[in-house]
Amino acid sequence: MPNRFPGAMTQDWDTVVLHKSKPRAQDLRDPKAVNRALRSGAVVQTVKKFDAGSNKKCSSAAMPVVNARKLDEGTEPAALERVPAEVRQAIQKARLEKKMSQAELAKLINEPPKVVQEYENGKAVPNQAVLAKMERVLGVKLRGKTGK
Repeated sequence: MPNRFPGAMTQDWDTVVLHKSKPRAQDLRDPKAVNRALRSGAVVQTVKKFDAGSNKKCSSAAMPVVNARKLDEGTEPAALERVPAEVRQAIQKARLEKKMSQAELAKLINEPPKVVQEYENGKAVPNQAVLAKMERVLGVKLRGKTGK
């Protein structure tokens, strides 16, 4: 019967050393661990973070403090243009003359009912395409000069 292992039979044992895992940073910051280290005489290092816990930026001459709201107000218009009162009243008057509800008008111009409601309440920002659809369905001039 043939031998499975050619040559001399030897054991291949290496020494294995098991080490404890390093303590995690969170465990090192634990007050109990710090007190234990102080009592045993170990060196404990404490570092105070600069501006920790505050949302303030440095106010040096190199970096002036900029208020985000002031920056926005300076670059953007204060308020968007809304639907004028004459247009609101003209839409409402023409819709009521045709005996339509806001939902019916919205369906005819392929817009959600909320759009018609916002136009009649004056909360919408005028969109020329929507106004053109309303003009076509209602048969009233809503854009441009009224000829007064």
